[in-house]
Amino acid sequence: MTEINSKIPQGPLAEKWSNYKAHQKLVNPANKRRLDVIVVGTGLAGASAAASLAEMGFNVLNFCIQDSPRRAHSIAAQGGINAAKNYQNDGDSVYRLFYDTIKGGDYRAREANVYRLAEVSNSIIDQCVAQGVPFAREYGGLLDNRSFGGAQVSRTFYARGQTGQQLLLGAYSALSRQIGLGKVKMYTRHEMLDVVKIDGRARGIIARNLITGKVERFAAHAVVVATGGYVNTFFLSTNAMASNGSAAWQCYKKGAYFANPCMVQIHPTCVPVHGDYQSKLTLMSESLRNDGRIWVPKKLEDAKALQAGTKKGKDIPEADRDYYLERRYPAFGNLVPRDVASRAAKERCDAGFGVNNTGLAVFLDFSDAINRLGKEVVKAKYGNLFDMYEEITNDDPYETPMMIYPALHYSMGGLWVDYELMTSIPGLFAIGEANFSDHGANRLGASALMQGLADGYFVLPYTIQNYLSDQIQVPRFSTDLPEFAEAEKAINARIAKLMGIQGKESVDSIHKKLGHIMWEHIGMARDAKGLEEAIQMLKDLKKEFWTNVHIPGKGDDLNVELEKALRLADFIEIGTLMAHDALDRAESCGGHFRTEHQTEEGEALRHDDKFMYVSCWEYQGEDKDPVMLKEDLNYEFVVPQTRNYKK
Repeated sequence: MTEINSKIPQGPLAEKWSNYKAHQKLVNPANKRRLDVIVVGTGLAGASAAASLAEMGFNVLNFCIQDSPRRAHSIAAQGGINAAKNYQNDGDSVYRLFYDTIKGGDYRAREANVYRLAEVSNSIIDQCVAQGVPFAREYGGLLDNRSFGGAQVSRTFYARGQTGQQLLLGAYSALSRQIGLGKVKMYTRHEMLDVVKIDGRARGIIARNLITGKVERFAAHAVVVATGGYVNTFFLSTNAMASNGSAAWQCYKKGAYFANPCMVQIHPTCVPVHGDYQSKLTLMSESLRNDGRIWVPKKLEDAKALQAGTKKGKDIPEADRDYYLERRYPAFGNLVPRDVASRAAKERCDAGFGVNNTGLAVFLDFSDAINRLGKEVVKAKYGNLFDMYEEITNDDPYETPMMIYPALHYSMGGLWVDYELMTSIPGLFAIGEANFSDHGANRLGASALMQGLADGYFVLPYTIQNYLSDQIQVPRFSTDLPEFAEAEKAINARIAKLMGIQGKESVDSIHKKLGHIMWEHIGMARDAKGLEEAIQMLKDLKKEFWTNVHIPGKGDDLNVELEKALRLADFIEIGTLMAHDALDRAESCGGHFRTEHQTEEGEALRHDDKFMYVSCWEYQGEDKDPVMLKEDLNYEFVVPQTRNYKK
């Protein structure tokens, strides 16, 4: 069996990153000018990496699927970014942030990577303040913090309910400076469709110009993928419509391992589905759980009245409300991790206590906070989120409780990377949500922004030098090489095949069918029978897609339906790999919940003796089952134990 080498440095946990940096190979400034790096993606990870690498002297080609880096999906992150500054003096530390992240991920992440993330977290805040990010401040001028799920300290820095947007503007300003200096060449409205390997190393990409439809070739000494996650596989999710897993998936099909694909996160605080014609869902920030209390009625007749519309939430007396998270998890209450809160909401709704007309919603109530703090204080903290909720639902959350329900949000799985953030293809790096590295089986809130910026500003700029140090004698590559021609030919053949089908079903209608299979069989709860059924259903759906999809327009022109079709072809295959991974992992951990593996109280039941590993899937060819390799997780510094948020 192939041995997985994660390149984790030796030595004590707190010294690994320092020791790595002290002994890594460097590239001198004159030689950096001779090296080209492709960065695909301009979210927090991509923009920070492109800006940092250019600042250091490398030549960067940066690719953006949107019309501007400012539209990357990172702007949708609302609640905040974690760091172990301990400004509140409430007991936080680098070790505690590390431990909470490992525990929150249900002991399925690498210790060394997570400790490094916690270690560099404080530098991220300093960097962003220097860029002018308008973090909230206390009366005395210090940066303010709030609490997030899975922690008993306040370590989340925030800019009202638009933290992601403000952080992205900071990264974008750094990136724009490098574009102006000519160190970054920006390609907007370009989508990566393949990675090009020469002698086993990643040496370029094939991208499609989304305005002209032209397929183009780009060469470099190394390629960095920062293209986010793949939860739009589920059709309905909180991700932007353009978010997709195609770049990562094409890397997988070229030989990069795909790790823990079944580990996806369902966020507990989303606006419930309100119709059959929705194309996406809206996230309400987890920060709302600081002051909002989650409840359903205690009496079934009250729930039925709410579902029928004969009663409103404010009509239910306090004594008849079940604050079920506070009841079940007294130590953490409404601030339990996302996977725990999501399953608890599903359990109450499945039992018949849902509060909207579909029975698939619970209340998030701010009446206590408004009475305690005053409406203006609540407005100052969450005003834009309340406005967004009212815009969508036509309901005033200052007067009536919000309704929320879990929805697909984030993928912990992704391209496998070693300690240096390099995939199993030499020269191909993956950062941010595109890799699997830091969150294990469940991501804690406010940790995605932390990881994206940690990878881009403080980790990759070091580790990529270790790879590039012996590449300085390698001349620039011509895109006329046969490897580029072959990759482009394959893409053009794929596009021609899609355009030639001319079936009867729209891309969205097939994607919606995919979403139903994913939610019902590979969603919040999974079992062996359902997963086996899903694998067969997805095979059938793939056949239906490739024989009956209808794509209007032309393949060599502006064509949004073709873009969607190319991504959907990959989503169907990603869904199939997720089902294989979920079936193989016969345990429950974090966001992966197998109904056959739960405690008497309905909590996740891990089997550390059998599944203490990262599942690394290797592509075997079209329509062949993938093969799994294992990276064993050896915990030297923490003792894995059953997660307990009750005491």
